[in-house]
Amino acid sequence: MSKMIKNAIIITVITIVAGVALGLVYEITKVPIANAEENAKREAWQKVFPKAELADFETTEVDEEKAKEAAASVNANALIDEVCTVKGGDEGYVITVTDKEGYGGDVQITVGIASDGTVTGISFLELSETAGLGMKAKEPSFYEQYANKKTDSFYVSKDGGEGEKIDAISGATITSRAVTGAVNTALAYYRSAF
Repeated sequence: MSKMIKNAIIITVITIVAGVALGLVYEITKVPIANAEENAKREAWQKVFPKAELADFETTEVDEEKAKEAAASVNANALIDEVCTVKGGDEGYVITVTDKEGYGGDVQITVGIASDGTVTGISFLELSETAGLGMKAKEPSFYEQYANKKTDSFYVSKDGGEGEKIDAISGATITSRAVTGAVNTALAYYRSAF
């Protein structure tokens, strides 16, 4: 019985030490990780509105009801994460959207939309798709298809539809649909909220 108690005490001490160590590592890395995420977000904003200064971006509150309606209206499993108004000479909006239908997980993008409804571009914040297939979404040959287009919606060429045609990534139709769903959700939110 004493050996069992001794082993229980040893396991308890190890657990406490490991828990404290993990807590310390979390506290040490929490701020640098948050700063890195914020910097990545700001870089994405500037990719979709390259002429705007960082001071030109102002975060506004997401209208949750309109966000749900926007996703439902384009039949996407997507969430509006954040909305920024772009002030100054290059006015418009930056809408961050997470589509839950990616092949390898969530696809999170920022979509720039000029005040006249033209998509200025998209930039990826999160993409964990298959290397050599879905990760090709980060290549300009794919994501530039959305840029400088004024349309109500996009559709993946393999699926057919109305709006602007997007050529799917070969072997990664699911990823192509997720990105297109996210862009369409951003456009639908723009039309209903602004």
